[in-house]
Amino acid sequence: MNTLHERVAALESGRLAGIRRGIEKEGLRVLPTGGLALTPHPQALGAALTHPSITTDYSESQIELITGAHRGVEETLGELTETHQHVLRTLQGAGGEMLWVSSMPCGLPTDETIPLGRYGNSHIGRAKSIYRMGLGHRYGRRMQTISGIHYNWSLPGVGSEEYFALIRNFRRHAFVLLYLFGASPALCPCFVAGREHSLQPLGSQGQALHLPYATSLRMGRLGYQSDAQASLYVSYNGLEGYANSLYEALTRPYAPYEAIGIRNLGGDYNQLGTSLLQIENEFYGTIRPKRTVRRGERPLHALRERGVEYVEVRLMDLDPFEPVGITAQTMRLLDVFLLHCLLSDSPPDTPAEIAELKHNQHQTAERGREPGLLLKRQGENVLLVDWAAQVLAQCAPIAAALDATHGTQAYGAALRDAQATLADAARAPSARVLAAMAQAHGCNFQAFSQAQSERARDHLLALPWSAAQQARQAALAEESWAAQKAIEAADTLGFEEWRQQYMDPSQLG
Repeated sequence: MNTLHERVAALESGRLAGIRRGIEKEGLRVLPTGGLALTPHPQALGAALTHPSITTDYSESQIELITGAHRGVEETLGELTETHQHVLRTLQGAGGEMLWVSSMPCGLPTDETIPLGRYGNSHIGRAKSIYRMGLGHRYGRRMQTISGIHYNWSLPGVGSEEYFALIRNFRRHAFVLLYLFGASPALCPCFVAGREHSLQPLGSQGQALHLPYATSLRMGRLGYQSDAQASLYVSYNGLEGYANSLYEALTRPYAPYEAIGIRNLGGDYNQLGTSLLQIENEFYGTIRPKRTVRRGERPLHALRERGVEYVEVRLMDLDPFEPVGITAQTMRLLDVFLLHCLLSDSPPDTPAEIAELKHNQHQTAERGREPGLLLKRQGENVLLVDWAAQVLAQCAPIAAALDATHGTQAYGAALRDAQATLADAARAPSARVLAAMAQAHGCNFQAFSQAQSERARDHLLALPWSAAQQARQAALAEESWAAQKAIEAADTLGFEEWRQQYMDPSQLG
């Protein structure tokens, strides 16, 4: 019996039953014509600052739906579905807007026209908007309209150092998830207008740009990337080293951002600060260690004070074939995969390995389904499909343990489906997107995504909706507005004084 088998066998079913997972799902609001909705976040959906399950992400036009942390996959999916129903019913009654189901955005207006998220008049609300203004100056607003699904996951009895061991292994094997679930192989030409890129036209009409073997352009060089962050060396060898790396990035002056300045000549704010990172959330990564923060507390301080509470998986594309962007089967495979990352040996990372992992991410994002594609592993070339097959084979006892715990066969089925997709690249969502786009939509990204968005809307609007559900959602919205007003009323300092206090490096300790 190998070590992994022994560790799986040692896990009590009570702990396995205690896995908690939650979802944060982003999606653009679009007009019936498929263009970006430039209207404010609907008032009937509550206050984006304080609502527990409906907020906005970068843009006022980008809704983020958040579930609680649940012990059951179906419960998580049920909450996500109900929130979708409420949002779409609200949008339907206010001009027929809908949610875009693709990770890559719809047709976009000029960069400066993309509206920033607004969160009221409180200091923290203003700071959230200014942070977004800063992101626009630093990376452009277009990049921020990309959407995805974040999967929040925890297991009882796991401490910070074990979570960091999980994170190291996740980063090593993230290519497996990009291959299996990447669903953004193509995009609207408007997204790269004026930018250098290596994308190819899909078809002869110029209505979509793609890479033929891409899995997730969102996670490649065109997605959440920046020259500034490329200079960051963040180690995941433990909480202290990670925290120190992040602290350095949050306090290191960065000349191009100093040139932008905190305020413009008219006194309006350009950004929250001029360091390499304004705040912790600006650090892009495929997975993050997380800790619930208290009001006004900096995330890094919370991590240092109370340790890692859960991990946030950030590389999942929206599945445009699924009404809510993810399936129960995908969630079960994520549970199995994360347990594999946790229970497998996890040696410390090194600068050389971190460079390999970045290379592997880009290769898989842009060429993942290419026959014979090689990745780097400890200085050696290895076939992606062979390495992925090894990882999935090692997951078998984990899937069996989860099935035994839950009295089901669904985890084993999810693993077998993943293995079938690895053996036949045509089954991968990225391949299915390109096939559907070519066969039914004239190689038009906009037409494909709009049709899928309409299909998702119609499916969700057709589901039963009770008076109790409506009352529950209306109460949440009302409570959120009251909570926002209370926060606004509690501010006593001037905003600039508050900003300086919030951004003070002592708050990161």
